[in-house]
Amino acid sequence: MTPLRRLFGSDKPLVGMVHLLPLPGSPRWGGSMAAVVRRATADARALAAGGFDALIVENFGDAPFLKSDLPAETVAALTRCVTEVARATDLPAGVNALRNDARAALGIAAATGARFIRVNVHTGAAVTDQGVIEGRAGETLRHRAAWGGEVGILADLGVKHSAPLAARPLAEEAADAVHRGMADVLVITGPATGAFPRLRDFGLAARAGAPVLAGSGVTEGTVRKVLQVADGAIVGTSIKEGGVAEGPVDPERAKRFVARARG
Repeated sequence: MTPLRRLFGSDKPLVGMVHLLPLPGSPRWGGSMAAVVRRATADARALAAGGFDALIVENFGDAPFLKSDLPAETVAALTRCVTEVARATDLPAGVNALRNDARAALGIAAATGARFIRVNVHTGAAVTDQGVIEGRAGETLRHRAAWGGEVGILADLGVKHSAPLAARPLAEEAADAVHRGMADVLVITGPATGAFPRLRDFGLAARAGAPVLAGSGVTEGTVRKVLQVADGAIVGTSIKEGGVAEGPVDPERAKRFVARARG
């Protein structure tokens, strides 16, 4: 079985984002976990009905994000949301604990049965709006061995909303993420949420020998072009109501996206 089929149930996966409303403790927390769960499960059902292969649950509404070491209330709320989403659909689920708490994400995956986590800075270091974030691949892999050896690691390269602390050729960064950081899947993004990636980067990253997904900026109009060079796509903004990242998943946009991708 290929890594993509094991993690996502497809050899060319379309992975939809469940962007959570602000969670307890974050600056814009609205005071109702029931409302957070309703939005999350509605988004998950819309992705499943639209034909997506898998989904990622992410604490997107918690900006400004903490670097790592998320507080207990955030981890607890994320765990509840992943659990409820898993009940709402049969899609393979993943976790991204923003901004870069791979340990929390792994713990949530171990507790909920989520198949994979996304780590924005897995190896190397990046300058971000949270300051300098250093990868903790060594710690992450040890936690995975102890808690959830089957959980896949999706590692971003040159992740959006960041700049490298020291610029390196992308192929070298990819090789380190796979061969030294033991990432299962690589993710290429544009410079910001909803920004289109550079298509040439997919070929450079693929030299490392791991599957490469597009992680931002893929739309109904560009998905066919992207899937010619990428092994799959993670999709958020373009399938939301009005194309706004903070909005709910639009069921019709989700269906049209999948139809275009597979047409």
